[in-house]
Amino acid sequence: MKIARQPYYRWLARPVGNGVLVAAYRANAVVDAHRDDPEFGYRFLVDEARTAGEAMAERTAWKICSDNGWWSAFGSQPRASMIIVDMRRMMFA
Repeated sequence: MKIARQPYYRWLARPVGNGVLVAAYRANAVVDAHRDDPEFGYRFLVDEARTAGEAMAERTAWKICSDNGWWSAFGSQPRASMIIVDMRRMMFA
């Protein structure tokens, strides 16, 4: 199998794309804000990330927080019944 040289060297010079790099910086800013104030929700965390220099939409911050299971101590957490339903879906999928 022969690999074309030009795309390979282009990838070798920059193995990580811009979109992946921006997403990593945004997630890192939200993680740092969450580490400082773990009891607040994503709206506060997105403001802290913007202050740190990583501009993003609130939906992006919500997605990062949701993927990591971070919930505000003052808001509602996912109900146990919903977790059981999700576990059943995973078992029988």
